[in-house]
Amino acid sequence: MFETVRSMIAKQLKVDESTITRDSRLIDDLHADSANIMVMIMDLEDQFGIVVEDDQIMKMKTVGNVVDYIESHQ
Repeated sequence: MFETVRSMIAKQLKVDESTITRDSRLIDDLHADSANIMVMIMDLEDQFGIVVEDDQIMKMKTVGNVVDYIESHQ
């Protein structure tokens, strides 16, 4: 799961996939902005067949948070 999410985030944010860890912070480390995060969420919803509640988006601070959310909602 982590590898798939990491690949999607790397492609979206145009960063080297090898630099992304579970602890990478989306905004502080990977320099995502709100538009990047919204597109990422929509892509993840399509890819994994889930719906991310709006109040949960703000809780997704790290790549690990995103992976954990997806794993718990599949």
